[in-house]
Amino acid sequence: MAVSSVLRGIEPLLLLEQLGATFFYASLQMVVKDRSVNASYPNASLSSEESQQKFISDFYMIYYLILQVAPILPAVLLAKIGDRRWRKAPVVVPLFGYLQCSLVLLLVVLLRLPLEVMFGAGTLFGLCGSFCAFWSGVMTVTSVGCTAADRSKVLMRMELLYGLVGVAGNLVSGHLFLFCSSSLGRGTVALIVSALMILLCLIHAVGLLQVKEIKQEPEENRQALSDDPHIRMEAPAGINKVNMVLLFAAAVLYGIATNGALDMLGTFVMKQPLNWNATQLGYGNAAGSVILLTSFLGVVVFRRCVSEIMLILIGMVSFGSGIFFMSFVTATYMFYIARSLNMFSLIPMPTIRSLLSQQVPASSCGITLTSLQVSLKVAGLAYIPAFTKIYQKTLSWFPGFIFTLSAFLTVLGMIPISIISCRSAQNHLNEKILKNGGTDINETLQQENVSDTEIV
Repeated sequence: MAVSSVLRGIEPLLLLEQLGATFFYASLQMVVKDRSVNASYPNASLSSEESQQKFISDFYMIYYLILQVAPILPAVLLAKIGDRRWRKAPVVVPLFGYLQCSLVLLLVVLLRLPLEVMFGAGTLFGLCGSFCAFWSGVMTVTSVGCTAADRSKVLMRMELLYGLVGVAGNLVSGHLFLFCSSSLGRGTVALIVSALMILLCLIHAVGLLQVKEIKQEPEENRQALSDDPHIRMEAPAGINKVNMVLLFAAAVLYGIATNGALDMLGTFVMKQPLNWNATQLGYGNAAGSVILLTSFLGVVVFRRCVSEIMLILIGMVSFGSGIFFMSFVTATYMFYIARSLNMFSLIPMPTIRSLLSQQVPASSCGITLTSLQVSLKVAGLAYIPAFTKIYQKTLSWFPGFIFTLSAFLTVLGMIPISIISCRSAQNHLNEKILKNGGTDINETLQQENVSDTEIV
């Protein structure tokens, strides 16, 4: 019974999908690098290395733009189908996209097809919902299968499992890419294994995955059942528009900084003086997966002693310092030092979403978070080509300039969060004055060092 229960759970699906996706993306990075060797731009008067960097960055610019735009409507439609008819739809459909991507890249390697074929594969993957729909579907299936009191712990456990599998998969991916490369071709084994993993994942999702829907507690009883003072169970009656605008601004700025820098990081490590091979690339990707684990642990530890606003600032400082150090990386060990400084960089975005949900009534929470996601997608249409072109223009005199720019944008993103912190402190003071009553106003003002003019 225990084995059957595990097989019908979401955990095996996450394990298979993460392994398959890890092997696919590692193979894609190395195939693009291999194809860039023959790249040439006679009219641009570029060196051989600059031509390779331009080829790689141009490919990823188009590929990432496709993955930004194509999934927007399909992800929304799949979410509606999942809510109304078939709960597994947002999980199953994106897996078809994953499978065809692995198979198409395998054909590109075996048949020496043009690399541009992957743009079509990426479009089809996006129309299947891509990772955006898949992860939302996984979180939904997990959420409806547990009580409201246990939901936070269960979701964090899923993210922790996903991070652990990502670390293991990335450590293996480089070795698997080179396995039997002399007889079968570089990446053939890795892509075959990737396709098999995704196929098994698809079979599991359709045939074995069991969606349990536990009856939730009435909303009015949840506050009494919660023993955690940090959990806010009651949504506000109105919308705090100022805080929402500030949170949206911080999220968009930080999203541009992080995604823009990380999109170029894979290209950066392919050039001299790093010039990574498949194995080193796998280890570097594993370092990125470790950040998911350290950010998770950071939330668990820090949330007991600091506010959510301070959590966001800690994460932003972590990313800003690490990515600024990345600007001057000239050796592999320096890369890992920079990534270690990023250990809490994944904390801000989930925390910003949590704060956003607290600024609106429960009935508006879904549309608010969806609007944030759409805003990040729209921003991607601007920052992806902008970061790519800036990287190409600064490649000859300061390749790390793009990371310095990301650090600057991170600092800008900290400004709205700091304003929210000041507003929260002022609101707390006002509430304290009202609670104390007229007889204690003078004493309260003296303790808080507030002038009479501020009260008026």
